[in-house]
Amino acid sequence: MPVPSRSGDQVRCQNQTATLISTSVRIGPMDTYEAILTKLDVREFSDRNVDDKIKTKILQAARFTGSSSNSQHWRFILVQERKNLVALSQDSTSGQWVSNANFAVIITIDSRIPGSSIDAGRALQDMELAAWNFGVVSRLYTGVKEEDMRRDFAIPNDLRPAAVVGFGYPIRKIKGKKSRKPLEDIVSVESYGKAYHPAE
Repeated sequence: MPVPSRSGDQVRCQNQTATLISTSVRIGPMDTYEAILTKLDVREFSDRNVDDKIKTKILQAARFTGSSSNSQHWRFILVQERKNLVALSQDSTSGQWVSNANFAVIITIDSRIPGSSIDAGRALQDMELAAWNFGVVSRLYTGVKEEDMRRDFAIPNDLRPAAVVGFGYPIRKIKGKKSRKPLEDIVSVESYGKAYHPAE
């Protein structure tokens, strides 16, 4: 099964410019740290179907994610039929591209639970990393027309749609580099503004 990995190739991928971490596709298992460093956001998908067993593993990654007080309050809606993916795109203000995904997952949360939005992000990240491990690319969006989405996907009033993730195989070979600020620019030691010097 092809999975993403690092490469020396340097190109542009979905507006992520070349600086630090390069990625491409290779065969074999992937280290978790490597997956985090190499995962790219992609919103162009091929017609190749993702196997149901891989979909299940992606959803299992969400299920096994931690949540506030182990409340497991999130609920996930798996969207696979093309007509429903089109409806999902129409219910969005920023994710019209999802109509071309192989499948999507709507993440809904109980906003009454403290930290519920963070829980949604944790589950989302785990799904995306699990997908990347199997060579499946993804992208998220949070801009939704909430009432339209509630109507089209029968979302109850006690749950709020927090995000949508579209998944699929890439339409072309994925190569690229991430542009990230150096650690020294974003990390302080003990209190804000005290310089951090990464270990060599």
